[in-house]
Amino acid sequence: MIHLEDLVNEFSESIQPVVVSAPGRADFLNTHQDYKGLPVVPVAIQLRCYSAGISLNSDIVRVKSINLREAGVEFYDEFSINELDLKPGDWFGNYVRAVFKAFIDYGFKINGCEIVIWSEVPIGAGLSSSAALEVSTATLISEIFNLNINKKTIAELSYRAEHDIMKIPCGRLDQYASSFGGIIKIDTRPPFDVEELRMKDLIFIVSDSGEHRRTASIHPIRQAEINQALKILIDEAKLPEDINRFLSYDYYETKWEFLMDAIHIIEEYLASMPRKLADRIRFTFLTHKSTLYAIDILRGKKPQYEKFVEAVGEDFAESCRINIEDPVEVLGAIMNYQHILLRDLYEVSTPKLEELRDILLDAGVTGAKISGAGMGGAIIALSKNIKEAENARRKCYEEGYTSTWISRPEEGARRDIIIKRRKTV
Repeated sequence: MIHLEDLVNEFSESIQPVVVSAPGRADFLNTHQDYKGLPVVPVAIQLRCYSAGISLNSDIVRVKSINLREAGVEFYDEFSINELDLKPGDWFGNYVRAVFKAFIDYGFKINGCEIVIWSEVPIGAGLSSSAALEVSTATLISEIFNLNINKKTIAELSYRAEHDIMKIPCGRLDQYASSFGGIIKIDTRPPFDVEELRMKDLIFIVSDSGEHRRTASIHPIRQAEINQALKILIDEAKLPEDINRFLSYDYYETKWEFLMDAIHIIEEYLASMPRKLADRIRFTFLTHKSTLYAIDILRGKKPQYEKFVEAVGEDFAESCRINIEDPVEVLGAIMNYQHILLRDLYEVSTPKLEELRDILLDAGVTGAKISGAGMGGAIIALSKNIKEAENARRKCYEEGYTSTWISRPEEGARRDIIIKRRKTV
């Protein structure tokens, strides 16, 4: 563990660096939907990526990762903002390079910098370590050069760095969650509105399974499967025009939100489609439907059993033993429902994820689901109180899942306090 004082002391004693940070995030509701243009609900967690930096009177950027240095691997990168290219392979410095390029492409006037990075967000755990790095870097650039960029622009620059420059097929969920913090609803179609949701006192447990897989190895496969299914619906199903006009051969261009009332009609055609492809479409509709109801609860609406049944279906609702008047229990049930959809219809769970989730459920959490792209990564769980959360964390530790954290919704990207330097003798 490193303290901010140690981060500052990476610089010359005569210089006081700017220190900023941005949180990781857990994927609360509507996982795998941001790249389809559907609203998503992330929660920022109390694990942060810290960046400290100073401007240089040159075009050179020097970047140092304390985490990588401590791991005994290559930890230093250097590049010119006037000759800015990405390095081949999975190079850590590419995330910083891409953010600088996004600023330059937007027309911001910036110089070189010296940057030191230290992150609490584990890599590959589905907690957006890359977005936390991008957002903290973007925030640092804004602070160093007094650009006064708002949270939305920070998020958008960070998204463009990863999606457009690094060519990683992500949606906007991660970068917006890290920049804004809290529990938010993100509309993933222009103008990408963000709504801060009312319930801010929820208690989450986030546990890393230890299985790590990059988003880039999962998203393109599911996106291609959805496009295959859409092609069959458009070319072969011959759906009514009032439905067909909202379909596209592309998963993002399809207007899923306008097709919700036609699910029962589309389902008739899905029955004759290859099961795997049909399930990808079913997942999209069913997960979105349950998320819309959860958003109403997060806005402060009182739960109603009829609405709950409508959101998750009679079979699942009847299997739930919850107090329907308790918003936390209803939200937990919806998390459980969405995990089942991720496991059975989207096929992104693994035996290890299921084992970890069972440990959390057996410990008494209200709900638990995959956080992130899946095929590894973390499970996010919801607790009714801190005692329940601490018991769940203890059970995870006992079973060997020691990377487990309790977190309330965390503040978004920020400039951190100036740390006084240690006195030297």
